[in-house]
Amino acid sequence: MSQSHESPVALVTGASKRLGAAIARRLHSDGYRLILHFNGSSAQAQALAEELNQRKANSAVYLGQDLSQLAQLASFADKAAAVFGRVDVLINNAAVFYPTPMADFSLADAEQTLAVNALAPVLLAQALTPKLNQSSAASIVNLIDIHAEKPLYQHVLYSMAKAALASATLSMAQELSPRIRVNGVAPGAILWPEQSSQEAQEQVLENIPLKRCGEPNDIADTVSFLVVQAQYINGQIINVDGGRSAMGYQGA
Repeated sequence: MSQSHESPVALVTGASKRLGAAIARRLHSDGYRLILHFNGSSAQAQALAEELNQRKANSAVYLGQDLSQLAQLASFADKAAAVFGRVDVLINNAAVFYPTPMADFSLADAEQTLAVNALAPVLLAQALTPKLNQSSAASIVNLIDIHAEKPLYQHVLYSMAKAALASATLSMAQELSPRIRVNGVAPGAILWPEQSSQEAQEQVLENIPLKRCGEPNDIADTVSFLVVQAQYINGQIINVDGGRSAMGYQGA
């Protein structure tokens, strides 16, 4: 892809670390300029922007926004679009993930989880549609989760929000065509949750045919494929889980 000043632009939410950083690095290597969204990880976002700008000058910026503040997202989208004057790709990666047992979760938990994991991706897509429509290869990729299909125990809010995002992905693919393709990537066990025990990890691995955890680049490669190569794929959600969803599964 061209590395000229007309190089396309991707906005990646939750880009400062983990899967988001891997996706940002991959799209940057594909020739995209990057808008790196962060919330609480400004130091990591700055470091990643500096890393990418060392590879190609003026190719990455970082912007902060709390995605649970839904009324602010249209303004954030405007700021993002103004950075390079265009947005060609939106990667909705940011998410919150923590247990919410039925007996214990609060209204605040519900509002935050549904806002960040389900509503923010849709509202950002809505706000950026005018810019995306100007691109010759516009694409939205939503990071979902295999637990959108088979809910994770004691994570009712997370599972519900990701199921909503999966449905929204298909709805957006219908409404935003033919100018914008919309797809989803549903990771399985890629990076262990920080609170994950050895016993829980072993239980998960028993249910993965490939018998290993995935790597962030497995997700980044899939996102890159959908954005760069798969110009006739629209309205699809690809599970990247080592075959786990083919078997049925338990655990995180």
